[in-house]
Amino acid sequence: MTSTPHRPAADGSRRRGRRPAGQDTRAALVAAARAEFADSGFGGATVRAIATRAGVDAAMVNHWFGGKDQLFAEAVLQLPFDFADVVATVTAYGRDRLGEGIVRTFVGLWDGAGGDRFTALVRSVASNPEAMHTLRAVLVARVLGPVAAAADTDQPELRASLCASQVIGLGMARYVAEFEPLCSADPDTIVAAVAPTLQRYLTGDLGHS
Repeated sequence: MTSTPHRPAADGSRRRGRRPAGQDTRAALVAAARAEFADSGFGGATVRAIATRAGVDAAMVNHWFGGKDQLFAEAVLQLPFDFADVVATVTAYGRDRLGEGIVRTFVGLWDGAGGDRFTALVRSVASNPEAMHTLRAVLVARVLGPVAAAADTDQPELRASLCASQVIGLGMARYVAEFEPLCSADPDTIVAAVAPTLQRYLTGDLGHS
């Protein structure tokens, strides 16, 4: 998923220093940070690069957030959807179509307003423990765990983890690595290819050791 580049001021100069309205500066930094983390991950993004993208002095990051960690927490870790609503949306498809529900729901979220946060989150997993914790807590504990429980089968924890592996892999390929033609495929194509695997993870026979 590509991020929107910073646009300079109309006169061609970059705006520097604190903006007249403080909350405008804060919002600009959050938006710029989300784009920078999506492009570079937590480890690659710098305070200076974020500030430059926002068109303000780097000192504004410390002024408003106290540093990169807190800015990351606000820009990326606070995901823009209600977990209970996501579970309700998926389970409304019914037990035999839970796989389809997962794919359609997540692709819809990622293609919409939440996509840049997911990309930033996944890119940052290797360098930020909080990103890993959030990804695990959101996908397994708050969303796919309840969905697996709704399937009412054995080994719900394993099934939720297997689904998470598929969902994260799909997100990585479509939004981070941007593999074609998966990156530009329409949701119906992705559902047809991926949903049966998720459905088997949720309700099929996983085999026995």
